[in-house]
Amino acid sequence: MLDQNGPTPVNLVATVRAILPSLTPAAQGIARLILDDPALVARSTITEFSAAAGTSEATIVRTARALGFAGYSQLRFALAGAVARQAPERLVPGDLGPDDPLTDVIAKVARAESEALADTAAQLNPDRLGLVVEAVAGARRVDVYGIGASGLVAGDMAQKLMRIGLPGHSFTDAHLALTSAALVRAGDVAVGVSCTGETPDVLAPMGVARKAGATTVAITNNPRSALAELADHVLVSAGRETAFRPGALASRISQLLIVDCIFVGVAQRTFETSEAALRATRDALGDFLADTRRRGR
Repeated sequence: MLDQNGPTPVNLVATVRAILPSLTPAAQGIARLILDDPALVARSTITEFSAAAGTSEATIVRTARALGFAGYSQLRFALAGAVARQAPERLVPGDLGPDDPLTDVIAKVARAESEALADTAAQLNPDRLGLVVEAVAGARRVDVYGIGASGLVAGDMAQKLMRIGLPGHSFTDAHLALTSAALVRAGDVAVGVSCTGETPDVLAPMGVARKAGATTVAITNNPRSALAELADHVLVSAGRETAFRPGALASRISQLLIVDCIFVGVAQRTFETSEAALRATRDALGDFLADTRRRGR
């Protein structure tokens, strides 16, 4: 759910990008214009913007409200703040083209990753994160569901929790995920990871886990997605995928930032047991590597 006062200038563009898939076709066209040239929108009256967009003023007002603003004036003011605070290239990260030289590829990919981290941090609500940390720290078990690139994030979260002695399990197979979800109960936590928030193989076990009484958490780019509807707590990531970068690092790294924040928060809440668990696992791995090196001599 968006803040009733609308997104802040810092995370406005990230918010527009996140909810774009859930907008109507007409509103999506307006949102893309905002993403393509926020400075143009910021300096345009609603009549000027209506002419540039080729749509009615009423549609523009409805889009502004869908983005969390009372009207176009508030949207325009927020965009002006965003433009003033950030360089134009920061607001519109260039998509990769088929003829881009590798120097441009490096620059654009690196910028996309750094912006994904900054945008995710800007819109990550500490209070909401705290509720997730509290639920995970006190959980009997934690299931994490993710498919494809998001499955890598699910595995990372489960591995991190295991290192501090919490029973975390990741599932990238829908059948196994459903089997596990059917056995959760109140006090357990189920985490669904999906960039779009519409992945059927994640939605199905999340729905089962919710019915079984688990606390449900969504890590997604789209706060208005079906996954978000199934979640008690929604943590919004800000990475975006493009034609040349499906499952892009920017999407994964923004999700991984959220996972790391959850992990550190849980480790803080359970410091004594977490520290002992980290020391024990570190020692076990160290002993194994030392034995391996000795046998290799």
